[in-house]
Amino acid sequence: MHERSSVADLAEAIKRELDRYSPGGKLPSSRALVERYRVSPVTVTRALAQLAAEGLVVTRPGAGAFRARPRTDVEAPGDTSWQEVALSADGATELVPRSVDASGVLVTLAAPPPGVIEFNSGYLHAALQPERAMAAALARAGRRPGAWGRPPTDGVPELREWFARGIGGAITAAEVLIAAGGQSALTTALRALAPPGAPVLVESPTYPGMLAIARAAGLRPVPVPVDSDGVRPELLAAAFEATGARVFVCQPLFQNPTGAVLCAERRPEVLRIARAAGAFVVEDDFVRRLVHDDAGPLPRPLATDDRDGVVVHVCSLTKATSPSFRVCALAARGPVLERLRAIQVVESFFVPRPLQEAAVELVGSPAWPRHLRTVSGELRSRRDTMAAALRLGLPELALPHIPAGGYHLWLRLPDGADENAVVSAALRAGVAIAPGRPYFSAEPTAGHVRLSFAGVAGPAEITEGVRRLRGACSGLLGGGAQAPRGA
Repeated sequence: MHERSSVADLAEAIKRELDRYSPGGKLPSSRALVERYRVSPVTVTRALAQLAAEGLVVTRPGAGAFRARPRTDVEAPGDTSWQEVALSADGATELVPRSVDASGVLVTLAAPPPGVIEFNSGYLHAALQPERAMAAALARAGRRPGAWGRPPTDGVPELREWFARGIGGAITAAEVLIAAGGQSALTTALRALAPPGAPVLVESPTYPGMLAIARAAGLRPVPVPVDSDGVRPELLAAAFEATGARVFVCQPLFQNPTGAVLCAERRPEVLRIARAAGAFVVEDDFVRRLVHDDAGPLPRPLATDDRDGVVVHVCSLTKATSPSFRVCALAARGPVLERLRAIQVVESFFVPRPLQEAAVELVGSPAWPRHLRTVSGELRSRRDTMAAALRLGLPELALPHIPAGGYHLWLRLPDGADENAVVSAALRAGVAIAPGRPYFSAEPTAGHVRLSFAGVAGPAEITEGVRRLRGACSGLLGGGAQAPRGA
């Protein structure tokens, strides 16, 4: 059994038996719990720590664990209805409301109920994460001299240098800031580049988290359509001219959600158009390290072809490691770097040094390239399994593009199909999928769903998930998704 499951199971077992002990009563020793439940001492320690965090158990070094005494000082909840007035009082005067709709982000972050297959995850399954390598890196980092001290506000020099080399071109370590994940870096970039009320050009469709960042900052997302070769330059130029925008946010490599790669012919056009408009391009290079092993050579980041400081580059380690390994680079050239630095310092001071030092240890270890090779092959295999299962079991769902990188497929529903009904039916059948509507900043061209193949245990779970989805979609996709004979 996986260690995390063992901890949860043991904690639940101890919780069920707490009524056998009076408040303040001593629980069995750690050794007794090890023998009784046939688990490791580490599992016992973690389970007791979990119960202590819930306020059910008190641990005393050298004495053992005791049932916690019930709290007697809990006050009745107050009246918070006044907040409705306070939070909405300024809404009428705001040019663009800054209310935050996090639903599109929470779809990929919320853990589904037990037994539900996660086709909506935005991260690698635990089986694909380099847990041992990260644990070893964190242990080594903790022993580094000064590892728990205050880091430089821009980031640990070795880590900035590593990111600069990975970006390439003329980018130097002095032009790199370390941020706490891509979401934080994008938030800093948009705050630095556009005042509240300003338009910001975005790809359509695009990542819901970026739309949420823009709206929370009081910005107006303006969609620019993408096709299989990335953003369309003629529409980008027209959008700059029509809106006077000074920022364009894009994902040139394996765009989320379409999986498109900005083609070689359009790359210089995008930079030229932005430069002519006096605008910045925020390049979210979020899955470069999740390339599939059949992809071939990758195009370089846009930042490597930028001589004039047009591109603000964001690249993270999170997608290739773990949701909790929130280490990211924010790179820029020219005066904008100082503004980015100032906003980041004000918002977060710095990324915790132990995490930065662990990142240095991880990417410098032999385990890192091995991990990337393993993930590259696994993602390609899972992608092919999902695509084949969908073509066989759900041919009504259009799959116009199979990406050679990233972790998901973007599917178009038949005309007239109810996207919300499909998503709801899928969840009732035990499979969680992401609806397409949150990926559009304006009216969508059609109904879509996004299916991730990275957040599941393996190919067998993908096949089972598509089987469940096929049953759920029966009667919802026009002519219906009928199971093939013998299925």
